[in-house]
Amino acid sequence: MELIAQLADWSLLVFALLLFVVEVIAYVTGYRLGQRQRANSSGDAEGVGFIVGGILGLLAFVLALTLSYANTRFAERRHATLEEANAIGTAWLRAQAIDHPRGHEIAKRLEEYTRERKRFQQAHRQSAELEESNKRTSNLQAEIWEDMAAISRERTDPIVAALMQALNDTFDMSTAQRFAHEAKYPPQMFWLLIGLALISVSALGYQLGLKGQKTHLLVGILIAVWTAVIVVILDISAPRIGSIRTGTAVYDWTLEGFNGNP
Repeated sequence: MELIAQLADWSLLVFALLLFVVEVIAYVTGYRLGQRQRANSSGDAEGVGFIVGGILGLLAFVLALTLSYANTRFAERRHATLEEANAIGTAWLRAQAIDHPRGHEIAKRLEEYTRERKRFQQAHRQSAELEESNKRTSNLQAEIWEDMAAISRERTDPIVAALMQALNDTFDMSTAQRFAHEAKYPPQMFWLLIGLALISVSALGYQLGLKGQKTHLLVGILIAVWTAVIVVILDISAPRIGSIRTGTAVYDWTLEGFNGNP
């Protein structure tokens, strides 16, 4: 699975072409086996048709299931991004309203923290930038909480408690974000999808070869559509692979709010 992820990370188009070629090979193999069976005996083409129909129906179900799973994960990452940006904005407003020198320091660090969280979203898979972003986030959290602890030792009013809660929510959301990005697509589901796709095209080829039907162009289009759906599923489910990624506009809006822009 890691090898597939590295290939898709290097070029999603190459991965799609490789998958398409493998599916075509499976189809041609099944087609030739069907032709050989047809030449040796009559074969029960009608019974094979029922079986192939069942396999194709199962493939359609698995495609829908995995696509729904991938879309849910993508929606969770987007929601976590919005929640984190809102939490940072709330903490910044309360730090500004606390009327304490360390409160202004917290607000400044939250501005830097927002830029760091944006870099985390944009970091490449397994890069030094990603590791550095995680370390910088932890350092900023420690610095911010140190200022917060100093304020709480001096004051115990509700405004301080509200700021502490907002900062705690902000840090919790960064953990949720990291968990959402680190959670990998289950390899069992991926290999089930790939295996079932290969079985389906080979079974379809066997049925057409058994009947002596040469509809290779239409089958090629069908394989291309299956390949496109599988690639989209991989793209959506992987947070740092491909072109479908969680946007960072909410962090830009938060930074604009810090500068007094609407």
